[in-house]
Amino acid sequence: MKIVNTRKFVRGMILTISLFLLFTISISNNNISFSKEDISYKEIYTSSGDTLWGLAKREAENNKYYSNKDLRFIIKDIKKINKLNTSELNVGQKLIIPII
Repeated sequence: MKIVNTRKFVRGMILTISLFLLFTISISNNNISFSKEDISYKEIYTSSGDTLWGLAKREAENNKYYSNKDLRFIIKDIKKINKLNTSELNVGQKLIIPII
C-alpha cells in the first residue's frame, strides 16, 4: 500500500488514536462493577465536626465496598454520588453511601 498524501494519513492516524483513547477513558471512569455482589446504598446524616475525609476514613475501615481504596478516591466517589460541588458539609446533611 502506497501512502499518497502523508499529511492526511498522519492526521487520520492522530484522530483515530485520539478517539480510541477518549473512548477508553470514558469507559474506565464509569465505575463498572463486574462483581456478583449487589450494590445497595445507606443514608447517613452528618453531625457537627464531620468532614468528607473523616467519613471516607470510616468507610474505608468499615465498608466492604471501599475496602483497599484510596481515601481520595472515596471522597471523590461520595461527592459524585451525592452531587456535591464542594467538600463542605452541613450539620444534618443527608449523604448516600454505597455498600455491599
